[in-house]
Amino acid sequence: MLAATLLVALAASTFPAASTAAAAEYERVLNGKFDSGSADPWWSSAGVTNRVTGGELCASVTGGTTNPWDALVGQNGVPFENEQSYTLSFDAHATTAQTIAAAAGESVSPYRGIAKQDFAVTTAKQRFTFTFTSTLDFPDAGNGQVAFQLGGQPSDNTICVDNVSLIGGVKPPGGGNPTPTKKVQVDQVGYVPGLPKRATLVSTATTPQTWTLKNSAGTAVATGQTTPKGADATSGDPVHLIDFSSFDTTGTGYTLSVGADSSFPFDISADAIKRLRYDSLAFFYHQRSGTPIEAQYVGDQYAHPAGHVNVAPNQGDNNVPCRADLNCGYTLDVRGGWYDAGDHGKYVVNGGIAAWQLLNSYERAMRIGDAAAFRDGTLAIPEKTNGVPDLLDEARWEVDFLLKMQAPDGMAHHKIHDAAWTALPTRPELDAEPRRLSATSTAATLNLAAVAAQAARLWSGIDATYSAKLLAAARKAYTAAKANPAKLADPNDNVGGGAYDDKTVSDEFYWAAVELYATTGDNAYRTDVTASPHYKAASLSRAGFYWGGTAPLGDITLALAPHGLPAADVTAIKSAFASVADQHLTAMGQMGYATPYDNSVDGYVWGSNSAVLNNAQVLALAHDFTGAAKYRDGVFEALHYLLGRNPLSTSYVAGYGEQAMQNAHHRFWARQNDPTLPIAPPGSLSGGPNSALQDPVVQRLLAGCPQQKCWVDDIGAYSVNEVAVNWNSALAWVTGWAAEKSGAPVSKPDCEVGYSANKWQDGQSAHVKLTNTGTAPWTAWKLAFAFPGTQRVTTGWSATWSQTGRDVTATNMPWNGRVEPGKSVYIGFNTSGSGSDPTAFTINGKSCKTG
Repeated sequence: MLAATLLVALAASTFPAASTAAAAEYERVLNGKFDSGSADPWWSSAGVTNRVTGGELCASVTGGTTNPWDALVGQNGVPFENEQSYTLSFDAHATTAQTIAAAAGESVSPYRGIAKQDFAVTTAKQRFTFTFTSTLDFPDAGNGQVAFQLGGQPSDNTICVDNVSLIGGVKPPGGGNPTPTKKVQVDQVGYVPGLPKRATLVSTATTPQTWTLKNSAGTAVATGQTTPKGADATSGDPVHLIDFSSFDTTGTGYTLSVGADSSFPFDISADAIKRLRYDSLAFFYHQRSGTPIEAQYVGDQYAHPAGHVNVAPNQGDNNVPCRADLNCGYTLDVRGGWYDAGDHGKYVVNGGIAAWQLLNSYERAMRIGDAAAFRDGTLAIPEKTNGVPDLLDEARWEVDFLLKMQAPDGMAHHKIHDAAWTALPTRPELDAEPRRLSATSTAATLNLAAVAAQAARLWSGIDATYSAKLLAAARKAYTAAKANPAKLADPNDNVGGGAYDDKTVSDEFYWAAVELYATTGDNAYRTDVTASPHYKAASLSRAGFYWGGTAPLGDITLALAPHGLPAADVTAIKSAFASVADQHLTAMGQMGYATPYDNSVDGYVWGSNSAVLNNAQVLALAHDFTGAAKYRDGVFEALHYLLGRNPLSTSYVAGYGEQAMQNAHHRFWARQNDPTLPIAPPGSLSGGPNSALQDPVVQRLLAGCPQQKCWVDDIGAYSVNEVAVNWNSALAWVTGWAAEKSGAPVSKPDCEVGYSANKWQDGQSAHVKLTNTGTAPWTAWKLAFAFPGTQRVTTGWSATWSQTGRDVTATNMPWNGRVEPGKSVYIGFNTSGSGSDPTAFTINGKSCKTG
């Protein structure tokens, strides 16, 4: 999301005399005409408020300051070349005539000056200009600065500038990506034994080249020939394919070489993907708001006090009012949740899809995978010994926040964040900005309805009271959204936080209806599901899904969770996933750096790496639904791209790979700006290439970049190198799936459930056998499962039975709670309604073998 880059302003200095040397015709400032309506990247100092009005940047300046430099408007990252000539020109006028200074120099200590000149600004617009020679050398996106000094006046004033231009220098803008690259591109982390192993060679040769695989001792262990692929338009590279799949010996420190060019080292092992499954989830504890981040879980360098709990200088999230223009008449306690990205905002639509993705990862594992991988004690979080699967614990931190964002009328506020953008760096506990609720929106309300209904389904066998609370909130939200079907977020509400506006919410209506139907079985929700234009994966395409396009989330739930919809419709949904996955594989086969991403319409967009991962989730589900190995292999190709097999020789995941992202756009992981602060922690995902070049750093550095090379590891490059919860949730889903498919040990079930039923026209009598297949006795037990149809438990025996929606639980009686290893207990029930037999069972939260 957009973020301000408010750096230390240019202070008073001694400046050289102006020069009359001729300047080259290179424009060095960005957005000098303000035609877009945005001031970015122009910043203002304390006591100055910028706004763009009438196509001008107008600065409201508080009077009473002593020096001209006490009130500033400026732009950082302006390049200057030593001994080169520059001409600064601009239009200006003021409400009250005053003298201002235009200055060029250094934006950080020791604030060396290059040039400065005073100008008498009047109430009439005038054109001003002066020429000077630089005495300093600042590369693109370095510490050069242009600023207007507006202070030293006794009274308030407004000064407007327009058509700001700095022409000069001899080096063309966009001198090339500063990231060092290799000619042989590999996954720098590792390749899983038994799966394809591919790399990319950058070479203009038109004939096959000899490649050599060497072990850590430098000994050649395999060799072969490359396959020339020619020019790769997306990366701009001439490429060859290297396939070394035939070598499958586990080890570390392998390298691939072609001639004198060698790759970064990598492993052949599943160990790294197993670690990344958990490190990608650790990101969310780091991002928790309203609680201290403790060293015992993250280490000393990442620990910090709780942010936004009304401890000075925080103004806190305990009682947050609406924006002043909304007049909502109440405040909300919205402590908790995850900070969305590199700033301190919290957003329902982005938090919604992130929470859903974590919950879906667990639901998929519970129904068709390895839920034991997320059992209690697997994550380094405070809840690791509470008896609840840790993945659900982490998701609950956000789900509880979503509930707090619900207004009294059932609608949900779109977001809560600072009233103004904070500077880099700003530790969360030191954020002094006021906090404000934005308006409620239909999209946010449907996010709340969908996630709360999904969570109610998953908690029904763990905490019935909490499950009921979630379902009540979901129902209330859905009803409110139907009463307010077009209350859209304001696209201009982007001061202090991103707008996250969404013009179409039919997809959110479909998603929310699906989750409510899957949890309750209510016919009203079923009708909304089947009547939706998104039904049966109608919206699934190579473009994938994201926070603003959520219909495929509903499709995934219908493909995984039990419900009463026709089996043919579910088959159609699963077939759509395979069809789109095939489209990805066909396109990937033509790429120099294979990745499931469709760049045909918008190029590489903000957060492109999350799109890669969401499409990898489609491939993963296609494998789940069909068993076809080609889809599994496509998932790993996507991970190879993210972990180093890309044209920038970069792993976009912090802590993974020889050349991994470090300088994420983040207000606490900000070592690039403050050496006392940490870099991004392991498992954090960078947003990735963005060919639209939407921040000043990349605009200066990367002009003309090929799409896959529009990225740089710089804290100021927020449009390519920010982090976000919905990007890491995608990484967590995919790496959790990949770890499961990598030979990660699947725990032997400690339980087995036998189920048989005698059926009649509108009911059945079911007999259930629970067997302890573990090594320790059960002292108590709770069985949980979900009916796929309209069945309702009418009576039961040998257990205490309860049902919420389709979810059924049975807990032991006082006399049959203890079950020794190898022994069984027999229970049963009668139902009304119809439907097929349940197929997935848990006892005490653990998935059981069925027999």
